[in-house]
Amino acid sequence: MKKKIAILGSTSSIGKSLLNIIKKDKKKFNIELLTANTNYKDLINQAKQFNVKNLVITDPMSFEKSKKFYKGNKINIFKNFENLKSILPKKVDYVMSAISGIGGLLPTYKIIKHTKLIAIANKEAIVCGWPIIKNELKKNKTKFIPVDSEHFSIFSLLNGKNKNDIEKIYITASGGPFINLPRNRFNKIKLIDALKHPNWSMGKKITIDSATLMNKVFEVIEARNIFNVNYKKITILTHPKSYVHAIVKFNNGLSKFLIHEPDMKIPIYNSIYHQTGNSLKNKPLDFSILNNLNFKKVEENKFPLVKLLYKLPKNSSLFETVLISVNDYLVYRFLEKKINFQKMIKLILKISNLKEFQKFKKIEPKSVDQINNLRNYVHLKIQALGI
Repeated sequence: MKKKIAILGSTSSIGKSLLNIIKKDKKKFNIELLTANTNYKDLINQAKQFNVKNLVITDPMSFEKSKKFYKGNKINIFKNFENLKSILPKKVDYVMSAISGIGGLLPTYKIIKHTKLIAIANKEAIVCGWPIIKNELKKNKTKFIPVDSEHFSIFSLLNGKNKNDIEKIYITASGGPFINLPRNRFNKIKLIDALKHPNWSMGKKITIDSATLMNKVFEVIEARNIFNVNYKKITILTHPKSYVHAIVKFNNGLSKFLIHEPDMKIPIYNSIYHQTGNSLKNKPLDFSILNNLNFKKVEENKFPLVKLLYKLPKNSSLFETVLISVNDYLVYRFLEKKINFQKMIKLILKISNLKEFQKFKKIEPKSVDQINNLRNYVHLKIQALGI
């Protein structure tokens, strides 16, 4: 029997990688739903290639254009996720949530009840909305697999072990393009430099987050949420080759680490073929890297955003949405060349520490609307500062 699946954000890099995997094994899958925001032409081409009957295009202008671009009657095109019950009348076997940004939280939340298993690559859903996501997973008995390479590695290493067995989790960071750049040259960093990641091919936004190590701040929050461990048990190590993605030290004296090439295709492949024993062709072990793993503590004077971890509340709160929102706004200002690299970092630290945002450390997220409203509130506050 074919595995029924849906992909949220199928025109993203994660979505395209998953479709490339499926293309090589089409007989095993039936894609029930693909979604995109603005990239309607690619989405419709994907639907034709994989014989998909249902599409969601969330950008209103792109939705209208798609209706003119595609005039056939074999594809149903929807403008939002309100029709999921009719699109997916029975639970599908697998959903990939690959929509980027806080905008991916609502569709991720809404589709949980319609799938037996969800693989989440949307960082913001886990950072900002984990209590909401977790409750929905439990209520609908939906299994969950994290897709970030670090969290998929931890998930694999734990293999069902109890959180009380964990002594320490180490999350690795490549250090981005500036791992070896002297601190006194950071004021000369240009946008083109920050977009040159040495290992990973990613979108511009996440590439900047990697250059500042803000992505690791979010990944520590993700690890705390997913694996329900104290922040004190999670440490970031720089590892320039991105070959080891996580290390778990257990209370019984054993430590385990997981290695694979810096290619998101590997955790994506293992999420959709979870526990099925399929084989993925990949490169042989690189012992030249294994013989020089080069783990180091993060140089906080070079990457000061990691200090934000010291100010996080013990439990999930709306402050994580504040952090995501502040970072999003300022990274895009940098991408627009409105502020420089150092100014971006200083503003992230300064604005996230504003007194009016500290109250959110005591408020647990209760709904998607609450999170979206807070994001808008934060952006308006930053705009009011003239940034």
